[in-house]
Amino acid sequence: MSLRVLILAFDGVEALDFAGPFEVFTTASRVSQRMQPGTAAPFDVASVAHAAHGQSVQARAGLRLLANHTLADNPKADVLIVPGGVVDAPMASPHTLRWIAHSAAGAQVVASVCTGAFLLAESGVIANDTVTTHWEDIADLRERFPSLDVRDGVRWVDNGRIVSSAGISAGIDMSLHLVERLAGRELAERTARQMDYAWTRNPSHDPSA
Repeated sequence: MSLRVLILAFDGVEALDFAGPFEVFTTASRVSQRMQPGTAAPFDVASVAHAAHGQSVQARAGLRLLANHTLADNPKADVLIVPGGVVDAPMASPHTLRWIAHSAAGAQVVASVCTGAFLLAESGVIANDTVTTHWEDIADLRERFPSLDVRDGVRWVDNGRIVSSAGISAGIDMSLHLVERLAGRELAERTARQMDYAWTRNPSHDPSA
């Protein structure tokens, strides 16, 4: 049976925070079906946005995204991905925060990219967890949510059910890590190869070092 991967979209979302995981999980499903023709895809990927039906959200750089679902549809997630970007609007939206908390409660895995960690914290999904975020936002996350153990200089942090990553490309690394966890290393490696992406498998690797 396919795992349902839901990726949140909102006004101000970083386009690659959203599209990177989307590409990883959809490519993994396509590659898996090449490897084992006739079998179910491991992932069923969809997007969900706080917008009216038929209305798009505008990503940080202006790209328009038309999600598969609205929050009102309340689709179930096995894997919930909360990307980052400019998170002021969703942080100030009780409806969005309630949806994140509700969806996370029923998910096997909840993952954030970049400043998506702020949304997980504000919604109460994480409280005393070990997490990371974009290097530029480490200090702010520590200040706003002092009970969190915020790690610097890591690509992602895997706590089992809660997984968080640093910015943009780290979100792709984390997503490939989740493919490996949920569907096997061979599929993760072939997915990275199909994407022509140099997968950083070591979560402690700092490419700026």
